Amino acid sequence: QVQLVESGGGLVQAGGSLRLSCAASGIIFNINTMGWYRQAPGKQRELVATITRGGSTNYSDSVKGRFTISRDNAKNTAYLQMNSLKPEDTAVYYCNARQFLGKWSDYWGQGTRVTVSS
Repeated sequence: QVQLVESGGGLVQAGGSLRLSCAASGIIFNINTMGWYRQAPGKQRELVATITRGGSTNYSDSVKGRFTISRDNAKNTAYLQMNSLKPEDTAVYYCNARQFLGKWSDYWGQGTRVTVSS
């Protein structure tokens, strides 16, 4: 089992920045991809960004050029630097880890709320 704990959410004005962190613990070897997803009120959860163990990244079009995902494999921690925040970025942000131990398993954090005021 992998446990994920997110931190760094909060209230920020439009144009501001926040940095989210996701710390993994438990059985943490063979975690391949870590990522961030978000869910706004009344909407489905959507991909924000992912990063592989080797550092390959993928972003949704809505955050490209504003958000940066990174990962410290030694600390088993993923980060999401969010710049130029917009009110439409308001959501609960969830960390995800995908692990292979004979089969693929997905783990989720409890979520951290980000609110961007206009």
